[in-house]
Amino acid sequence: MVQGLTQELGGFLAKVASQGAPDNVRQAAKEGMIDCIGCMVAGSRDEAVTLAMQVFQPEAAGSSRLWFSDQRAGVADAAMLNGIAAHVLDYDDSCLRGHPSAVLIPAILAIADEVKASGAAMVDAYVGGYEVWAELVDRESGFHQMKGWHPTGIFGAIAAAASAAVLYGLDAGKAAHALGLAASQSAGLMSNFGAMSKSFHVGRAAQAGVVAARLARVGFTASPDAIEHPRGFLMAVSPEGKVDTTRAADGLGTLWQLPKRRVNLKKYPTCYYTHRALDAVLSMLQEQAVVADAVERIEVTLSREHALALRNAQPQTALAAKFSMQFAMACAVVSGKVGLLELTDEFVLRPDIQALMRRVRVVIDERYDPETPGAAYEDRVTLVGKDGTTRSNAVHRASGHAQNPLAEAAIKAKFLDCLAYGGYVGDATDLYARLARLEEQPTL
Repeated sequence: MVQGLTQELGGFLAKVASQGAPDNVRQAAKEGMIDCIGCMVAGSRDEAVTLAMQVFQPEAAGSSRLWFSDQRAGVADAAMLNGIAAHVLDYDDSCLRGHPSAVLIPAILAIADEVKASGAAMVDAYVGGYEVWAELVDRESGFHQMKGWHPTGIFGAIAAAASAAVLYGLDAGKAAHALGLAASQSAGLMSNFGAMSKSFHVGRAAQAGVVAARLARVGFTASPDAIEHPRGFLMAVSPEGKVDTTRAADGLGTLWQLPKRRVNLKKYPTCYYTHRALDAVLSMLQEQAVVADAVERIEVTLSREHALALRNAQPQTALAAKFSMQFAMACAVVSGKVGLLELTDEFVLRPDIQALMRRVRVVIDERYDPETPGAAYEDRVTLVGKDGTTRSNAVHRASGHAQNPLAEAAIKAKFLDCLAYGGYVGDATDLYARLARLEEQPTL
């Protein structure tokens, strides 16, 4: 009898749990894992996390640590809180149409503390979650965001359950049940971008995956075809029903996605859809500085899909500013950089920033990148001066993209900056070194 997709995925996860992932796949996994942990520690200071902790309260006797501090919580609540912290700054990696590491890492860390997992088991769990996410997202030809779905929320819950299934060592049947249970918890709306709720999507997905795997572990069941059924997950979230629910997943465990589709690391703590334009404008400003008062207007060309996600033309908060091309351009011109220190409510409300944002114009480019669904082939920024001068620059692959990677020194510097920003009290350099050799660590 031919297995359906849900069962195929369950079998794959059981194999990863028992046999582990190849060395080259493990090496590719660590890049996203390290970056996400840095972002999580940095985000732990955010107001959204503080508020969430009033609901998902830390427990002194909890099994799982919060952002590598002395605070602890139960395993499911730790996944939630660490997930919110990992994503709230929007500094975490981007790939597979979403933010895989910010969902997977919080779930993995929470369970790893509970079961005292080895570093190698943690890496394998990340691999399992990532490969399942890739398998599912690749079956859809449409663009989930245009339907209103936040892909990180809808795919993240299932992928987190996949990672959890590997760490708990679930057999194929129970792993499939975990995926089905997680599928019924998938959620996340694009309308909630620019608010605390976006990071809640990530925390909830991580928590949902943990809960699903824990339920499956004790025998709780889901439908055997929850993902591929005509009224199942894939068809339910498909924007136009153009999704392949029947193709066999025969590449799982042989044609590994991680080494060839590595995560895109973020150079700026803003929506990834602003990054190519930021690279373009900052490169021009490095060649020749411009004062804001001398700018007549700034034109940015990008795809309609990306423009719709960047919904805030005149943001009034730092969270809203992360989803504003107008803010990104104004910040770059005024400060010459876009970093954590610029993403504050006070900075966003500065009169010079607010004034320059009004002079940023977004232009739709319908020439699409065949390798990146929903993206224009390049994003272009044109600076028009009040003196009539015009300068223009376009970028195809942002700094930090898998095809335009950051240097090792820059990756480490971002990690250390994030830990300093988050008030990490341990030895940040030592933590980075241990994470770089995570597969060799008996525990973390």
